Amino acid sequence: MDNLTRAQRSETMRRVRAKDTGPEWVVRRMVHGMGFRYRLHVGALPGNPDLVFPARSKVIFVHGCFWHGHRCRAGLNRPSSNRQYWMPKLEQNRRRDRASRARLRRLGWKVLVVWECQLKNPALRDRVASFLGATR
Repeated sequence: MDNLTRAQRSETMRRVRAKDTGPEWVVRRMVHGMGFRYRLHVGALPGNPDLVFPARSKVIFVHGCFWHGHRCRAGLNRPSSNRQYWMPKLEQNRRRDRASRARLRRLGWKVLVVWECQLKNPALRDRVASFLGATR
């Protein structure tokens, strides 16, 4: 049972942003601090990646666990109300993400997905540095 009215829930969901999210900012600051420069949200690429490194042919997606269906606690937490709307929507997000990653790989891009739940893990910095080929 939802604790909010339909109008309150609608307003709450309307405030969820697709770009410049908190998790995205965390990754952007980390990457910039490592000395890498990137482009943001290149619409010409499949899936509109969050960070694009054109010279390296690499992209990073920063995904929210709930919205993109990660297999963690937050990602497996599904709404109990209006399931006929939410379940297909969230599954469609997962399918779209898989298709975008596959298209990028076919175009010669390397892809890294950073999940919201991984942001507090100290090993994330090493994982991103390794992906980007940091020699610093």
